[in-house]
Amino acid sequence: MRCPACGAQETRVVDSRVAGPEQEQIRRRRECRACGARFTTFERAEFSLPRVVKRSGERVAFDEDKLRSGLRRALHKRPVKTEDVERVIDDIKRQLSALTAPEVKSDRIGEMVLAALHGLDHVAYIRFASIYLSFASVQSFREAIERLEEDLSPEMRRSQLRLIDEEAADAAADRELTGTGHDAQEEGA
Repeated sequence: MRCPACGAQETRVVDSRVAGPEQEQIRRRRECRACGARFTTFERAEFSLPRVVKRSGERVAFDEDKLRSGLRRALHKRPVKTEDVERVIDDIKRQLSALTAPEVKSDRIGEMVLAALHGLDHVAYIRFASIYLSFASVQSFREAIERLEEDLSPEMRRSQLRLIDEEAADAAADRELTGTGHDAQEEGA
């Protein structure tokens, strides 16, 4: 490790501790043998991940930022904590590093993301599925939503925010049917 004070290559570790919110980093206190300066470094384990085989057949390195970006798009304006997103990313990386094959199809990663979103936020799941599964028709999209609703446990239903307030939607539909909506009120004014 190069000393930030003098640039010397010889440093020694004075202290090591596990650090970080989920104990995933190692904090090392170091001392330069040349100038005596002390400094701290943080180390994080790097997973050995397989190469990704895209649908086109192209082989690319796994891109954690691309995964994070896809998750953020699916979770846009959803009440999901950043820590939960990072946990999903770490879980997917662990699953990938556990594979023995040197390559993994991008479809497999998409399935991992769908499985993670299914347990995290059902609106994000449908958003991601609508792009990943490339629904051919409205009917296939509707079937995916119905399957999702059947799979949700009562606990999951309670923890999810509603996309549409059902009572407000019913009241709006009643006003529209009876002609007592906003336009009718304006005419009477």
